[in-house]
This record gives sequence, C-alpha cells and structure tokens, in this order.
Amino acid sequence: MEGQGIIVLPSKDLSEDIKFFRNIGFCQDQIYPADNPVFSVLSAYGLTLRIDKGAYVFPPTIHILTQNPDKLTKKLSSGNTAPNGTMVKVLPKLTEIHIPQPAQKFEVTHLNESDSWVVGRAGMLYRDLVPSRMGGALIASHIRLPNDGPVHDMVHYHKVMFQLIYCYKGWVKVLYEDQGKPLTLYPGDCVIQPPEIRHQVLECGDGFQVIEIGVPAQHMTTFDHHLQLPTVEYRPQREFSDQVFCHHQAKNAVWELKNGFNICNTGIYKATKGVASVIIAKPAYSSEVHSNHDCNIHFTFVLKGKTELRVEDSGSSILSEADAFVVPPNMAFVFCNYSNDLKLLQVSLSPGI
Repeated sequence: MEGQGIIVLPSKDLSEDIKFFRNIGFCQDQIYPADNPVFSVLSAYGLTLRIDKGAYVFPPTIHILTQNPDKLTKKLSSGNTAPNGTMVKVLPKLTEIHIPQPAQKFEVTHLNESDSWVVGRAGMLYRDLVPSRMGGALIASHIRLPNDGPVHDMVHYHKVMFQLIYCYKGWVKVLYEDQGKPLTLYPGDCVIQPPEIRHQVLECGDGFQVIEIGVPAQHMTTFDHHLQLPTVEYRPQREFSDQVFCHHQAKNAVWELKNGFNICNTGIYKATKGVASVIIAKPAYSSEVHSNHDCNIHFTFVLKGKTELRVEDSGSSILSEADAFVVPPNMAFVFCNYSNDLKLLQVSLSPGI
C-alpha cells in the first residue's frame, strides 16, 4: 500500500526541538520553508516525525527500542523530554528468549473447575491448564473454536523455545513454512512448531480441540505480511534454531513397553535435539504404576479415561478426561485405580531449557 505514516509533534521553538531529536540519532530529512521554517521532518528507528509549529496536538510519548539502550540513554542525560513536551523512553530491543526458572510445585487442574474460556487470537477459545504458568516458564492451553469451517488466521510465527500442538478432538488444516501442501491433523496427531517457523491455520471441523504447550509462557506472536504459504521450496530437514519440523501421525504409532506403560514416542525428542520429549502413555498392567522424573518441566494431560493420582506429600486426586497436572522433579507420583482406557499425553522439558 502506497503512502507514508508520520507522527506529528507540536513545536514552539523549532530549532530547539530539532536539536533535541538530532542529538538522539534522528536524521533531518526536510524543512519548510527555508526562511522562517514552520515544520521539519526527521526520521530514525523506523519512525518519521513531523515537528510542526502549526500543529495543535498534545505531545506524545515515543518508545525507542534499541539493542544498545545504555548508549542512547547517555544522550538523554540532560532529560528525556523534548522542548515541545514529547517524552522519549528508551527500551531494550529483545532479540533473545528469556525463560524464567520454573516455579516448581504440584498443580492439578480439573475441567469442571476451569470452565472459564477466554477469547484469544483468531477467535480461538483458551482454557489455562497450568494457571500458575510455573512462574512464567510454561503455558499449557486447551484450545477450541466455537464453530467449524474456515479460520480467519494470517501467516505468523512465535518467538518461543518450544511449542507443541496436539490434536485432541476433530481436525485442523495448517500450512507450515517449507513443509509443502497443507497438513491435516486428526485426533492423536501432533506437531512441533520450531522457533519462528511461519504457519497459518486454514480450517477446522468436527469440534476441533487442541492442546498447546509453549515455552516460555509469555511469547510474542508476529504476523508476516510478506511471506505467502505454501512456500515454493520443500525443505523438511530445514533447521529453525536447531529444531526441525516434526509431524507425528497417530495412525503410524509404534508402541513399546516401558516402566509399566505402553509408550508411543512421537519423535519430538530427536527433532528438538533433546529439548523436549512428547509421549503418549497407556498403563500396561492393572496394578499401580509408579513414576518419577528429573526433568525441568513435566506436564501430563488426561486424554481418555480416569485415574487416581497419588503424589508424595500432596495426597491424592481423581483425574478424568481433560484434567491436567504438573509435578516437580524427584517427587514420586503413582497412578492407581485407573480405568482400562486410560490414556495420557506427557510432555517433558530438559533441565537445560
């Protein structure tokens, strides 16, 4: 779209205002007229300013994001308010992902205690599965759409260390950068969305619901208005921050017996180079199944069935379908009195995350 956006600032002393903004790195692009000028245009940091003696507007606050905020702050040592009243705030431009140290505690969420669904991006409804978010280290969301059909989504990406999408119910069609034609996820299918991979949700059906796990809890979603999906190239082994796209299909699941469970490994441990493990687990015996872990984060979601969960020093809880819990490292927990159809989604994050 043609045109240019300009922030208009008032001015009583054009020379002093120009001097202030030039001192903090703005370049003077225009001034008008040459004799007794009434406005000047300056630009820097992705901003274009028009300082205008004839402008009857309130002075705004301008936020400047820079990778070297200390250097720019020194130039504002005499004050961060321009002669025209405009306030300038210097903030760091975040290029790295900050993951807080997980706040470890046993936490369980029941569906019947968490009926509050909030409206999020693209009209999706979100239910928080770990309300504490482990101090900002993790977000676990149960997501659904109120209606089947096309999803009003745009090409976007997330600034994350790890992100899992597990199709819980229904189906959803999604496009991913360099992964070819649209993928359709059915119940039991899952993908990891490597850091900053561009993607777009196209449509869904049959009461679509997914479980989404993200690290850290708060992360930026950025829309890419220039990339069109699907991309021309097909590069399934392309790395995004050392991770490759992984698409696990339930119809191809391979099960093995391990620690009292029948385990389906999704391949995500290999795709993330050990950052995360995602498995589907079904008890192999009718007796109690004892568990423990030494991971940084360990999350479990009940996909099907019921179980009693006994946790060291925390008593017992009855878990049903769509309930979830997190448990700290080295805290013993036991599954007992479970139904024959019990099925669990378990996500573990490595100590290094």
